[in-house]
Amino acid sequence: MKIARDHKPRVGFFVTCIVDAMRPNIGFASLKLLADAGCDVEVPNTQTCCGQPAFNSGDDATSRQLAQQVITAFEGYDYVVVPSGSCASMIRSHYAELFAELPDWQERQHALSAKTWEILSFLTDVMDYTPKAEYHGTATYHDSCSGLRDLGVHDQPRALLSHVDGLSMVPLEGNNECCGFGGTFCVKYPELSTAIVGEKTAKIKKTQADTLLGGDMGCLMNMAGKLSREGSDMRVYHTIEVLAGMADGPGICAPALK
Repeated sequence: MKIARDHKPRVGFFVTCIVDAMRPNIGFASLKLLADAGCDVEVPNTQTCCGQPAFNSGDDATSRQLAQQVITAFEGYDYVVVPSGSCASMIRSHYAELFAELPDWQERQHALSAKTWEILSFLTDVMDYTPKAEYHGTATYHDSCSGLRDLGVHDQPRALLSHVDGLSMVPLEGNNECCGFGGTFCVKYPELSTAIVGEKTAKIKKTQADTLLGGDMGCLMNMAGKLSREGSDMRVYHTIEVLAGMADGPGICAPALK
């Protein structure tokens, strides 16, 4: 449901661990776009990890404690917006599993999950936002597993990117296939993860695009690192950076940063 244009929603921005530690530019670009879209944006300083790594590792107790911190920090906002399909999916789709036997928390969890959005979907589906940006290049797009399968994020980034002056998009074979990151998967099974991302980068380079875009920093970092090790000079950005006009640096894991 799109929001009324005369209403300025109060948005709590969930930064995510990887954006905070590895690519703060994504956070700054997100804040710019949310403000441009007409949101009153705040970044709660009590936020922490969404609990996904612990959840994926079977440590429900730790994941539940982290989830309770997230709920407490963000439940006062109209919306929670996240620049990551995997973290947004954790809050929106999987928190219910953590609180199935805690009735005192179930209502709070449900309310927070229902108003949590991945940022590209939020800008399109809720704010009906049209970006004004310029980026000269040819890009291809990778659809991350959580955003695509759990949240239905597919058309939204492409619709937003269609308004970027100077940008040409080319299709990626296997755009919806896993890049091999998978959160803790790449740590537990490094050889398999490397083989999967190798297949992915071969298809990326086959497009002859000069830029790779996506909506999840973990996936982008994984693919950018592999491309760099293979000697590719392809630029890699989160879609938000292009939409905000903030994709003018070396990119994620670019060869210049080695």
